[in-house]
Amino acid sequence: MLEIIYGHVDGEQLGRQYKEHLSDFNDWQAKPHAQEWLVFPENIGAYLSIDETSVSRGELYTIVTNKAAHGGKGTIVAIVSGTESSEVIEALERIPEELRNKVKEVTLDMSDSMRRIVRSCFPKASRVIDRFHVQKLAYDAIQEMRIAHRWDAINEETDAMEEAKLSGKKYIPQILENGDSKKQLLARSRYLLFKSAEKWTEKQKQRAKILFELYPDIKKAYGMAHSLRMIFSKNSVKDAARLSLARWYNQVADSEFKSFNTIAATIYEHYEEILNFFVNRSTNASAESFNAKIKEFRANLRGVVDVEFFLYRLAKIYA
Repeated sequence: MLEIIYGHVDGEQLGRQYKEHLSDFNDWQAKPHAQEWLVFPENIGAYLSIDETSVSRGELYTIVTNKAAHGGKGTIVAIVSGTESSEVIEALERIPEELRNKVKEVTLDMSDSMRRIVRSCFPKASRVIDRFHVQKLAYDAIQEMRIAHRWDAINEETDAMEEAKLSGKKYIPQILENGDSKKQLLARSRYLLFKSAEKWTEKQKQRAKILFELYPDIKKAYGMAHSLRMIFSKNSVKDAARLSLARWYNQVADSEFKSFNTIAATIYEHYEEILNFFVNRSTNASAESFNAKIKEFRANLRGVVDVEFFLYRLAKIYA
């Protein structure tokens, strides 16, 4: 019997009672293979998302979700252990081909394994690369430039301190008009470089002005990242977006920024799948939102010890 004392319920005991007696976990038909794969053909829809998430101790699972369920009952189409394409494909092929051929669109990131999975299991679906993954590449490139300049500033300051010490003088750092040193300016500019200029606070505007004056390459890179964001925000026709993206591609080539050239090469490789965004403006936001739900569920449990039971509970709630 569940012990209740003065209105207090023992949480651990309740959990054990639910698992062993109140739920049908012990009779769950999927239990023998739950940690390897779970598929729910009845939840498949025309518009899907595929992503990876961590369930326990960094162990990754590939999750296919139905966007029409909006993160509620019927969301999970499949959960497969790992990200190895052959294993995920094998699991998804347990869904009848007739149902898989009804899928019209799947949103995904730029992972080659994800592309392979979608191409094999949903051959009639349009593959849509998530726009935010593309934009993140551009912002990561800016941060790479900022960090490189910060290391230069740190080394410059260290050398100046050593020189002052050797000459018996007191080291006085150069302070910029907003009260930052160069090292501080570069460290504190991190977040403003992720934001649109219209969302900057007054202090961030001042910091950005000084940053861009001292480091024009960062200013140019920020402008290029902003241009890429505007292509996704403003264009609603695929052919118009194709032209805009081609112009941006040429701008990157002319910039000779090594990190941006890597982005351009990545975009070129995924060109059509990126442009498919402009058909329905679909993103992988639903998958990211569902991942956040799993993370919150995991946090409420203070971690996952019994993965099998955790997957059972996910399936009960979301499948």
